[in-house]
Amino acid sequence: MPKKKPKPMPDASGRMPVSASLPPATGIRHPASLALVLAICLIALAAVRIVATYPETGLTWDEPAYLACGLQYMAQHVYRYVVQHPPLALLMSALGPYLDGVRPLNAQNFYLEGVAEMYRSGHPERELYLMRLGILPFFLLAASVVYLWARRHFGNAVAVVSTGLFTVLPPVLAHGGLATTDMPLTGCLAAAFFALLLWAEEPTWKHSLLLGITTALAVVSRFTALGFLPAAAVFALLTYIVVERPGISGLSAAAKARALPFGLAVITGAVAIWAVYSFSFGKALGWNVSLPAPELFDGVSFALAHNSTGHPGYLLGAVRTTGWWYFFPVVLSVKTPAGFLLLLGIGTGRCWAQRGKLVYWLPLAFSMGILMPAISSKVNIGVRHILPVYAGFSIVAAIAVVDLVRRAQTRHLAGLGAGLAAAALVVWIVVSGAAQHPNYLAYFNEARWLRSPENILVDSDLDWGQDTIRLARRLKELGATQVNFNTLNQTADRLMVWPGFPPVQDINPVKPAEGWTAVSPTMWKVSQYGLEHRYPNLEPWFAYLKPVERVGAYLLYYLPPGSIPPQQR
Repeated sequence: MPKKKPKPMPDASGRMPVSASLPPATGIRHPASLALVLAICLIALAAVRIVATYPETGLTWDEPAYLACGLQYMAQHVYRYVVQHPPLALLMSALGPYLDGVRPLNAQNFYLEGVAEMYRSGHPERELYLMRLGILPFFLLAASVVYLWARRHFGNAVAVVSTGLFTVLPPVLAHGGLATTDMPLTGCLAAAFFALLLWAEEPTWKHSLLLGITTALAVVSRFTALGFLPAAAVFALLTYIVVERPGISGLSAAAKARALPFGLAVITGAVAIWAVYSFSFGKALGWNVSLPAPELFDGVSFALAHNSTGHPGYLLGAVRTTGWWYFFPVVLSVKTPAGFLLLLGIGTGRCWAQRGKLVYWLPLAFSMGILMPAISSKVNIGVRHILPVYAGFSIVAAIAVVDLVRRAQTRHLAGLGAGLAAAALVVWIVVSGAAQHPNYLAYFNEARWLRSPENILVDSDLDWGQDTIRLARRLKELGATQVNFNTLNQTADRLMVWPGFPPVQDINPVKPAEGWTAVSPTMWKVSQYGLEHRYPNLEPWFAYLKPVERVGAYLLYYLPPGSIPPQQR
C-alpha cells in the first residue's frame, strides 16, 4: 500500500505552497501559448463589439456629469462637482475630449455643463466616442484578470472558457461601452482581489506593492470598493479557515509573517490614492481637521449619506427610495443569460464537490463579497452596481463547462449528453447576447417573455437615455415633423442638432398631445413625468393607449391630428 501523501503545510514564513490548492487535472489540455492566444482573440473580439456600440448608443444620463467633473479636475485641478465618485474613471473619460481641445465652461449644474462642453466642440458624437474609449482599458483589465486568475488556479482550459464567458455577457459589454464608473470598478476590484490572493500565497515585497496599487485603483474607481473588497477578503479568509483548518497557531504564524508586507501594501495604497488626488491637503467638509486628500473623505461622506437617505428605485411595478433586499438577486436573474445561470448552478455544485480544495471557494467568495453588502444597500438602480460579480461567476461557470466536456470524453451515453449540454449552453449564452447587439444595456433574458421589461426594471437596466440616436433615425423615417419627448440631460435645441430630432415639445402627463410621443420607461415608471405617484388612481395619459412600436427602450405613440376633442387638448 502506498503511503498517504501528507497534507501540505505552510513554511516558516507562513506561505502556503500554490500546489497545495491546485485541483487535479481535468483531462483537457491546452498548451499555455495556445490558451493565451485564444484568450487574446476573445478579448479583442469583445473589444471590437464594444466599440461597435458607440455609434448606436446615445448619451446616457450620467456620462455628461463625469465628463464635466473630469475636465474640471484636469484643467483647473479642482474636484468638487461629483465628489461622491472618486476621480479615476472620470479622469479617464475626460482625457480624450481634453486632448481634443474641450475645456470647462464653469456652469453650476454639472449635468448640463458636460452636455454643453460636448456640443460646444461642434462634434458631440466624437467627444462621446473619446469619452468611452477612455473606459475601454478597464474592460481589458477585467477580462485579463479573469484569465490570469483562472489559469493560475484551474489551468488553461478553464482560463480560456472563463474569459470567453465573461466577454460575451451583455451587462459586461454594455457597461464596458459607457463612460461611467462601473467597468473601472469591475476591472480594478477584480485586480485587487487577485493581487490579494497572490499576496496571501507569497507575501513578497513585489506582491505587497501590487496589492497596494491595485487596491488604491479600486478605491479611486468607485467608493463601493471600500465595502466590497474587505467583504470579499473576509469571505476568502473564512473559507481558508474552514478548508485548511490552520488553527490558532497557524493563523498567528501566518499573520506575523505578513505583518510587515501588509504594512508595505497599506503605505503603497495610501500614497497611490493621495497621488490620484494630486497630493491635495486641507479640511474635509464637516471635519474640523486638515487631512491628505480631503476630497476622498468628502466623497466617502457623501456616498454614505446617499446610501442612508436612499435613491428612487423601481422593481416589479413598485417605487421605493429605501430599496429591496431582493433587488439584486432579481436583477441577476433577469439580466444574466439563462444559459449562464444554469452553468453557474452546475459550477457551484462542482465547487461544492471539491470543497476540500480552497481554490474552488475563492471565485464564489469574491462574488459573494460584492452581492451580500449590496443586498443591504438602499440604492437599487441597476446591475451595474454589482457588475464585478461576473468576474468570479465566469470562473465558476467555466469550471462547469470544462467538467461537462471532461465527462464527454468517457464515451458513455451520459458523457455524450454532458458534452452536448455544455455546447448547447455556451451557444445559448453567445446567441442570447449577440441577438440584441448593439443594445446590450437593455438586455433581458427569456424572462422578458413573461412580462414587458418596463414592468420588471427600468433605469440603467433598460432605459438610461441611450436610445436617442435610434429614436431620431426612426422619426426621420416616419416623416415626423415634431415629437413630444423628455430627457434629463439634453435640451430640445441640442437634440435637434444631434442626434437630429424634429422640433421637440415636453410631455405633459395629463394633457394628450397630437402627433408623435416618445415615452421613456424610466421617467414614466419612476417619476410619472412629474406626477410623482402623488395620485394613486392617476396615470399619465399614454398609459391607457397601446404604443405604435418600440424604438429601443422607448415606447412610441401616435395620435392623428383631430383625434383629440378641443376641450381635451
